[in-house]
Amino acid sequence: MPNVVEALQPALEGAAMRAVYALPQPLRRLIAGPPVRLDDQELALDAQLLLKLQKITGQTGLSAATAAKARAGMTHATKITSRAPLPGVVVAERTIPSPHGDLPARLYRPKELTETGPLLVFYHGGGWVIGDLDSHDDLCRFLAKNAGIRVLSVDYRLAPEHPFPAALDDAMAAYTYAVDNAAELGSSGDAIAVGGDSAGGNLAAAVALQTTRSGAQKPLLQLLLYPAVDATRRRRSRELFGNGFLLTDHDMTWFMEQYSPDEATLPDPRLSVLLADDHADLPTAVVVTCGFDPLRDEGEAYAQTLADAGVPVVARRFPDLIHGFASIRPVGHRFEEALYEVVGNVRAVLDLRKA
Repeated sequence: MPNVVEALQPALEGAAMRAVYALPQPLRRLIAGPPVRLDDQELALDAQLLLKLQKITGQTGLSAATAAKARAGMTHATKITSRAPLPGVVVAERTIPSPHGDLPARLYRPKELTETGPLLVFYHGGGWVIGDLDSHDDLCRFLAKNAGIRVLSVDYRLAPEHPFPAALDDAMAAYTYAVDNAAELGSSGDAIAVGGDSAGGNLAAAVALQTTRSGAQKPLLQLLLYPAVDATRRRRSRELFGNGFLLTDHDMTWFMEQYSPDEATLPDPRLSVLLADDHADLPTAVVVTCGFDPLRDEGEAYAQTLADAGVPVVARRFPDLIHGFASIRPVGHRFEEALYEVVGNVRAVLDLRKA
């Protein structure tokens, strides 16, 4: 019986969450509490309500005593927030060969898309420790359907079992595979983009940097959703939003200790891409940050660094949102609304490249 109850718990919690979000706005505000205002920003009600519900259920962060427990927590959270799969998307399981073993992957295609076109190699977030193909399945479906592109989601090796630079090695292997097998994937070698959220954004930025500097085929675009780009410095946003806004200061420290335990590697530009000597000629970037996110300031510093180097950049801060909003789209209307805008920016950049 305990196993049955345990299996049903995420579904029950998800149903309860959906019921709360379906309440009239005044009741949702009553549950969430008075508006949260900080740094001349007001937290979206959808985000505040999510944080309040997490607090009620005892969820305080993304890290845990062990990596296994943190991964179990992510799996549990994914089951709570997920709904029926987004329709209109064809999904195929793939395997990507790499020097360190095969990488599981998924290829997403809008049902109506038959001609060749851009393909986005996507790296999931999770501090290089948690997250997988399932945790970001909804986001990849959404990107494919609404951007009108193919998306190849990659399940790279995780820390602490595989510390830096293992995840980046896998990210590079996946990108190279996509370029080399572009025709079979429905694209072309010069139409492969990279993207990711948080730690996945770090990997996407690092792949863009490494390919450009090595003279290899560089990505068509880099989509960086609240990316981690500097492991050496604590910025103001980490002090302001390091507690109580999903991703915590403790989480960030713990994740980095798992992924890059040797402090000597922290300034390595393969990890701290902001610290690279040269950012010129990097691919066009869409950089998304959130107002209530400890990673906000470093993401915006990277967008400015790219712009200063002459790289075309579309930078967008959502001042009312929290870290991770893109992967919890099914929960609240505001998360989905913001994600539609992100997709619109991606489409606009791709349309400009076609012109």
